[in-house]
Amino acid sequence: MTDQELKDLVASLAVESKKTDEQLQRTDEQLQKTDKQLQKTIEQSEDTKKTLKNVGIHLGGITKSQGKVAEEFFYNSIRTTKTVASIKYDEIFKNLKKDRDNVSDEYDILLVNGKDILIIETKYRAKSKDLNKLINKKYKNFKKLFPIYKDYNHHLALASFQIEDNVREKALKNGVLVLQRKGKLIESFLP
Repeated sequence: MTDQELKDLVASLAVESKKTDEQLQRTDEQLQKTDKQLQKTIEQSEDTKKTLKNVGIHLGGITKSQGKVAEEFFYNSIRTTKTVASIKYDEIFKNLKKDRDNVSDEYDILLVNGKDILIIETKYRAKSKDLNKLINKKYKNFKKLFPIYKDYNHHLALASFQIEDNVREKALKNGVLVLQRKGKLIESFLP
């Protein structure tokens, strides 16, 4: 290899090295832009998570409020006469909680007379899972929590503003009474 060829090769390598350096510089700049955009996306994602969490809290509050509305409606509808399905009861309890032997549960409405007890689960919109919970969890827990009522006739009811036909049919097949809102029941309170 001649001196000139060597000089040309070195010059060529220097030009290529400069091109490579320029390309690396552009790549670094692009990576910095990408990093900034990624950071911005992460921040937006965190804001979105916070917003969704707040929406979930609000929706949960609405659902809970609707459930309380249904509970109050059915309690107020029953408490005056204390009669359900032609059975007259002496006492009515609302939101009854009990703990016993590591079993704990809450019952929306209970009605009792000397021989019958009615356990009412209230829902704004009753679903199949609510019926299953009443039969398979709440009623089983009730028997453990309230052995004093073991010789009573036990009745179960699902009270709801809205219930799908298949859930109603399943409830009735399982011996569960279905209570639904009907008409425009109102009560006036005079000053």
